[in-house]
Amino acid sequence: MSTVPEDGVLPSGPSRVNDYDLIAEAYAAENETSLANAYYERPAILALAGDVAGRRILDAGCGSGPLSSVLRDRGAIVTGVDVSAGMLELARRRLGDDARLQQADLKGPLPFPGNAFDDVIASLVLHYLEDWTGPLAELRRVLTPGGRLIVSVNHPSSIYIPRLYPAGRKADYFATHSWTVPWTMGGQTAQMRFWHRPLHAMTDAFTAAGFRISVISEPQPVPAARELFPDQFPALTTNPNFLFFVLHAS
Repeated sequence: MSTVPEDGVLPSGPSRVNDYDLIAEAYAAENETSLANAYYERPAILALAGDVAGRRILDAGCGSGPLSSVLRDRGAIVTGVDVSAGMLELARRRLGDDARLQQADLKGPLPFPGNAFDDVIASLVLHYLEDWTGPLAELRRVLTPGGRLIVSVNHPSSIYIPRLYPAGRKADYFATHSWTVPWTMGGQTAQMRFWHRPLHAMTDAFTAAGFRISVISEPQPVPAARELFPDQFPALTTNPNFLFFVLHAS
């Protein structure tokens, strides 16, 4: 297991932070069936999205495409972007060669005209970003007026959950700060950096970018998870990992 400095900043060198290419196959396989993703986060996102038939949706940070696949099956016109070429390759295998997939970094301009989408879904992606100003402005730009941005992020209270936050670090709720943890999957270790921000910092960023907050949600896992994950289920129902928002472009 790699050692990460206490300040969460890695030294320069061959290691790259949030290198999903390194763990793409193993991460995608786990994501398919895990409690957190398959029985908690994705069902919550889909419930918030509701009836998507005919809607133009940008899956921002689409990964290997599990969410895009369901949205497309439900009649949405889906475009996916991700910074990881490895994850996009897995998404193309899943969705087919004609899938609308592009490599793009949410920290830069998106390769779409304004008003291109009715919805944007940012599923577990914004917590990788230190500064939300530019990304939210771009997501607002590509949405139609009144369009929805549906977001899931690490719950701000998750810094108090020992298994999610590095031992020995002081959990300062009100500070915007990062931490880095090693994820070992498929024999490879990737250093994953997450950014914590308090709830008021999230809502301030959304409203400053021109969004109206219509839903803040703290859902439960789907009931079937109780029998499938008897050891993990109780902890997730009492200490939420993720926080969900539905925002409308003003």
